[in-house]
Amino acid sequence: MKTTVEISDALLLAAKKLAHERSTTLREIVEEGLRVVLQSRQAQPFQLRDGSFGKLGMHHKMTWEEIRDEVYQGRGA
Repeated sequence: MKTTVEISDALLLAAKKLAHERSTTLREIVEEGLRVVLQSRQAQPFQLRDGSFGKLGMHHKMTWEEIRDEVYQGRGA
């Protein structure tokens, strides 16, 4: 499939130089780079950041209903 991609002149020159050194095509260099990026994303599963408040955190577990009541305390009827 053909497509057009805009990249910096310096990056294109470096990629062409690498292709020449490897006796391959620019297409192969670009495809290899895309494969590397896509494979690295698959190898790193999504992970939530630690959103705790240091070592304090919650001292007891709350149910969703208790959390809701706490959030909406003083609002409504």
